[in-house]
Amino acid sequence: MNVPLLDLVAQFRDIRDEVLPAMMAVIERQGFIMGPEVFQLEAEVARLSHARHGIACASGTDALFLPLKALDLHPGDEVITTPFTFFATAGAIHNVGATPVFVDIEEATFNISPAAIEAAITSRTRAIIVVHLFGQMAAMEAILPLARRHGLAVIEDAAQAIGARRQVHGVWRRAGELATVGTFSFFPSKNLGGFGDGGMMVTQSDELAERLRRLRLHGGSRQYLHEEVGVNSRLDTLQAAVLLAKLPHLSAWSQARARHAGRYTQAFTGHPAICPPGVDPLNEHIFHQYTLRVPRRDELQVHLREQGVGHAVYYPLALHLQPCFAHLGYTRGRLPVSERAMDSVISLPIYPELTLEQQDAVVGSLLAFYA
Repeated sequence: MNVPLLDLVAQFRDIRDEVLPAMMAVIERQGFIMGPEVFQLEAEVARLSHARHGIACASGTDALFLPLKALDLHPGDEVITTPFTFFATAGAIHNVGATPVFVDIEEATFNISPAAIEAAITSRTRAIIVVHLFGQMAAMEAILPLARRHGLAVIEDAAQAIGARRQVHGVWRRAGELATVGTFSFFPSKNLGGFGDGGMMVTQSDELAERLRRLRLHGGSRQYLHEEVGVNSRLDTLQAAVLLAKLPHLSAWSQARARHAGRYTQAFTGHPAICPPGVDPLNEHIFHQYTLRVPRRDELQVHLREQGVGHAVYYPLALHLQPCFAHLGYTRGRLPVSERAMDSVISLPIYPELTLEQQDAVVGSLLAFYA
């Protein structure tokens, strides 16, 4: 049985009667730039994230770049982050002129280690980018006090975690809610994905929201008046319309992903070779990815391809070992937990439309390989 890693065609079949009229309304109105759907989406995502403001932008990468730009960083300023994430996290730091400082992750959750953050803080540190990897939040209750103590901004890279929750001091908090700025990506493969690129920033700060809105529009609060030099990073109205049509389904899709994850974990728990992902009991994981640790991963990939089972490796080379960051001086062995992860992880299909028969085929293929 062929099982794709992700089946967006199946998703579209279920919602086409909602998405296409939303898109046609924009097309018939011919209002493609900063239309009312953009502002409605900003309000809806802010509400979902328990934030005062939502500021849409052109991509998840820009959603990271713009808050960093708003911090007015200078060459030599340092931003601490994880090396076990997509490149955009560190690329945004570099592109505003700051230096990424990579610290190790927690073995069970793949998320950044608060103890490692604390050990890396110097007089040059200006901010921390916390990535909520694969759909579960990092330990914000430990990270935020560190940031306050040292006067650091905190950016939540929640590109993979829209709608995720964590109990912080006994209260459920949403991804993006607690930081200086929270950021999301609407890349098509995300849990809430558009028909192209798109991003969103959320914040509790009125002042910061106003500046982020300027920065995404060439640094101007109104046409032909530019208080500073910004960039062109507007979310297309068509993308906002698509996302608004999809947003009411997000909770049910997250629940379906959690059910699939539960079945995988039940099938693999106790297996001598297959290690299911750890879920922090304080988290409500939304499972953007279901990521195992396995031995003989390269051989397993060959086997899965032969069986028609979709899979992916996120991420095969951690950021501190990427050629473009060689000048920072990291060598293999410096961040051992991240390196063990990059050598052993593999992600399985977990999209909401996955059928029981498809999931059984995925499980059977893995168990057969390690039999």
